[in-house]
Amino acid sequence: MTFSPDSPRTTTLVIGAGGRHGGTGSHVVRRLREHDHGVRVLVRADDERAQRLRALGAQIVVGDLLDRRTLDAAVRDVDTVYFTYPVAPGIVQAAANLASAIRHAETTPRLVVMSMAVSAPDNPSGLGRAQWAAEQVLSWAGLEPTILRIKALFYENIVLLHAGSIRQTRSFANSFGDAAVPWISGLDAADLAVAALTDPARYPRGTTLYPQGATVHSHAEIAALIGAETGTPVRYTSIPAGQWQRELEALAHNGTEPSINLAMAQHISAIGAVFSQLPSAPPVDTTALTEAIGRSPQTFAEFLREHSHQFVAAPGR
Repeated sequence: MTFSPDSPRTTTLVIGAGGRHGGTGSHVVRRLREHDHGVRVLVRADDERAQRLRALGAQIVVGDLLDRRTLDAAVRDVDTVYFTYPVAPGIVQAAANLASAIRHAETTPRLVVMSMAVSAPDNPSGLGRAQWAAEQVLSWAGLEPTILRIKALFYENIVLLHAGSIRQTRSFANSFGDAAVPWISGLDAADLAVAALTDPARYPRGTTLYPQGATVHSHAEIAALIGAETGTPVRYTSIPAGQWQRELEALAHNGTEPSINLAMAQHISAIGAVFSQLPSAPPVDTTALTEAIGRSPQTFAEFLREHSHQFVAAPGR
């Protein structure tokens, strides 16, 4: 990833910088600000997360992708736009509102979309189908988005979906079975996005790319790595997709993890079922990822060293 000190100063609108899943938006803000790029961030509330982004030198604009009336100030006079959306319902309306605001502003910013490999009209994941429809809307609006359909799961999925169970029972379960799964860190995915935002020659408008992950691990291997890092064995169990979906839906209903919702429960359990039936692991390309982000990608072991505390119960529990 190359930043030219002689390139003209640009302003990038970052949408999704407050996300709690992979956190790619906040990473994008940080990386752009490290190289003195102008950054404007759309947030739904001027809260502590917004304050942290403001401290990095980002301009904060309060608005809501699901309320078209609030978006004009966000898109005014920006040169590039980074668009990511939570693993939740609403992305098609959000994309339509964003496209409308940009068209109304009569500007032509470069648009980079953080997507997923399951973005397709016939995918068993409802969110995968919605992601595809949102990308179609942006294209139909003439915005020529550069779409990054990452062919890997985020390491952060393990924290979001399973850390609570591991803390309580030293075990976790899902519908991925014995499948070897490609993985990438949110940080590395964010650096891919930064590369796409800052290198238009390599990431031209109107292209859909499928960047591959950094490593491949089954969930049983993930359990062993967590056990080795924390010093206590962790057990992984394969369960049917319907059972895992119901368990995630229960978490969504009781509010145990605010980032888990009913649509996410259907999405990830369906994806797990698909992976469990694959004859072999999807490929990864560490060399290409290293070249794209300008450094070696993060391994899961390295990610664990930073997040091991999230898998260990507090003393006395």
